[in-house]
Amino acid sequence: MKIFVGERRHGDAQVKVVDDRGTRTLDPRLDLRNHSPDGFEWGYHGSGPAQLALAICVEVVGAERAQRVYQQFKDRTIARLDGEHWTILAADVASAVDEIEAQNVAGWPFHSTGSKS
Repeated sequence: MKIFVGERRHGDAQVKVVDDRGTRTLDPRLDLRNHSPDGFEWGYHGSGPAQLALAICVEVVGAERAQRVYQQFKDRTIARLDGEHWTILAADVASAVDEIEAQNVAGWPFHSTGSKS
């Protein structure tokens, strides 16, 4: 089981990955997108939360899928995190990504209500 753990220490947002191999710092994946070279953040819609969403999604579903959905994952999950400490299960991330992809295929949130005249 893989878990992401975020906490603030003296104003510094830190995110760790805990799994069967131990505990390590989450790679921000600046090689894919450089939203926030200053680090991760959560609890709002900004560059720090975007970097965190990308990093978590890459860790769980790989870079290709992550790059298609991480902004929506940010809006759905990362921007809603509240407080100085949180945990997210990798299984919950995978489920959220699956839901986002299914909604995207269905055309959500943009639905056609009729034909053009």
